[in-house]
Amino acid sequence: MHTYKKSAQTTPMKIQKMKTAIIGTISGVVNGLFGAGGGTILVPGLERFIPLETHKAHATALAVMLPLSVVSAIIYTAAAEVDIKWTAVLFVSLGGVIGGVIGAKVLKKLSAAWLNILFGLFLAAGAIRMLTL
Repeated sequence: MHTYKKSAQTTPMKIQKMKTAIIGTISGVVNGLFGAGGGTILVPGLERFIPLETHKAHATALAVMLPLSVVSAIIYTAAAEVDIKWTAVLFVSLGGVIGGVIGAKVLKKLSAAWLNILFGLFLAAGAIRMLTL
């Protein structure tokens, strides 16, 4: 009988992959449920549990949001539960691309501290807006 000996590096790598998958799953549920907000889970999750440096966590979250959003939109459309306004999608997407370029350039210029402050203020403003509707 052949025994397999685990190396000390294998276990931490598996744990990190599991953490990453859990963060992704939670983010996907939030994105699918609310149509947005996955980044509010991803950024802090990537910073605290993976851990990624602040700028890398924000950039990674942005890269992850596209496939999450596309999958959610396909599921909503296939279920015929939501009438997606494709004209709005086109124009919002065009604006989003322009804004994304600008945001990526600004991201490079912000310190991690300022990035966290601005992100927190943005989240707080969104929460207040949602609670006062």
